[in-house]
Amino acid sequence: MSTASRPTPLLIRPDKETFLNEANPFEAMMSRFDYAAQRLSLDPGLYKVLRSPEKQIIVSVPILRDTGDVEVYTGFRVLYNTSRGPAKGGIRFDMNVTLDEVKALAAWMTWKCAVVNIPFGGSKGGVICDPPTLSNAELERITRRYTSAIIETLGPDSDVPAPDMNTNERMMAWIMDTYSMHKRHTVTSVVTGKPVEMGGSLGRREATGRGCMIVTREALKKLRMPIAGTRVAVQGFGNVGSIAAELMEALGLTVVAVSDKSGAIYNPKGLRIKEVQQHVKEHRFLSEYREAESIGNDELLTIDCDVLVPAALENVITSKNARDVKARIICEGANGPTTANADRILEENGIFVIPDILANAGGVTVSYFEWVQDRGGYFWDEETVNQRLERIMVQSFDEVAAMAGKHASSMRIGAYMQAIERVAAVHRLRGMYA
Repeated sequence: MSTASRPTPLLIRPDKETFLNEANPFEAMMSRFDYAAQRLSLDPGLYKVLRSPEKQIIVSVPILRDTGDVEVYTGFRVLYNTSRGPAKGGIRFDMNVTLDEVKALAAWMTWKCAVVNIPFGGSKGGVICDPPTLSNAELERITRRYTSAIIETLGPDSDVPAPDMNTNERMMAWIMDTYSMHKRHTVTSVVTGKPVEMGGSLGRREATGRGCMIVTREALKKLRMPIAGTRVAVQGFGNVGSIAAELMEALGLTVVAVSDKSGAIYNPKGLRIKEVQQHVKEHRFLSEYREAESIGNDELLTIDCDVLVPAALENVITSKNARDVKARIICEGANGPTTANADRILEENGIFVIPDILANAGGVTVSYFEWVQDRGGYFWDEETVNQRLERIMVQSFDEVAAMAGKHASSMRIGAYMQAIERVAAVHRLRGMYA
């Protein structure tokens, strides 16, 4: 990309606090929000409203362990903004869950839903716990007790959870059942990401990875890069990363590296993703895979490739390693994988970033489809789901690219501007209740 055609670098406050808080997801998200709001000349009153979460809940989650001991966990639920519709957002179980992280994720969900123009606001939840050390029965008790603790906020018209880190469709079934028992009738639309047998949508499990593939394909078209010969590295081989890798390989891209928490594997001629998936199914981790070279997780981020898909953790591309990223395109399969300080460096180096609030919006889009199907009691076949997802992701990519072009900004700031403009428009129309 020539210097003349590069986007205007993101303006980040050069104060000391910004750099010290690089790992804080809420600060990272808000630095982008602040800059986009400034570029939009957002009304100061609306700026204050959109910068503040509507509701922050902290609950105790006491359960009886299998040993007979009582343990008390801490849970969070944040509703960030519900002006465009019910709040929508996942629930994660992890030892590193914090209120700041949940606030950031709830805000990201708000902007994500607005970017793809579906009628949801944003929320997020989490429980501080260590799932690998808990039995299935203990996980069920935590899930049900947490659900009952936040049940006043939940509902098809108010707040609709979904799976996230270390949660799955079985846990969503427990949430639906707990909520339904309290309401005394079955309410399938209170949660998405459920088993298909109880109102889940076909295509939901693959949706986030499929969305990543679609927007990567559109970015290649925009940059006039060929499909054949384009090399992809995927950080994270969970649901999002493994499906994105599989679908990108099927598209004709060459996946040269993938990783999980045990390490990364690399083959410059291309991995056979189906074989890698089968290995993980049998052995759980990539570390024992012998048909490719073993490399470090950090090395994967800076490996020689054309497309990098960070699809695992937050804050993996930072000011410390951003200058070493060699990819031409970054497709953010995870939430918040790039810090605000790293954004500036990537833009200076002419790297085309498909931001998380666009790149991984396929999941919430098909969650919306699931909610619609549950409420209507009429279910679509998988081809219909995928066709409608394709239409929304392509249109959203084009709209963000147009916004970025109009304001001579990066795709990330273009996405934030698109989202903020849509949420702000609804606030203006609704007015202020007093």
